[in-house]
Amino acid sequence: MSEHIRIRLDRTVCDGFGACARHAPGYFSLDDWGYASLIGNGVVPECARDAVRRALFDCPVHAIVDDESPVFEARWGYAQ
Repeated sequence: MSEHIRIRLDRTVCDGFGACARHAPGYFSLDDWGYASLIGNGVVPECARDAVRRALFDCPVHAIVDDESPVFEARWGYAQ
């Protein structure tokens, strides 16, 4: 396993539940309307991996993804 993971936040998907900022406040902040922003460049060291993964798993709209997970893209009604 690598020493760090890289995460991405899709702000167009975020619905402002705030679970990410509760679990990993060092990596996510909330704006005035409650929508998340990624703090930093998305690189997460191993020491913070558990908190960030909890934020990833608890996001009800799956706005957070890590580069270790496969990304599926819908095109023309079919998952790729």
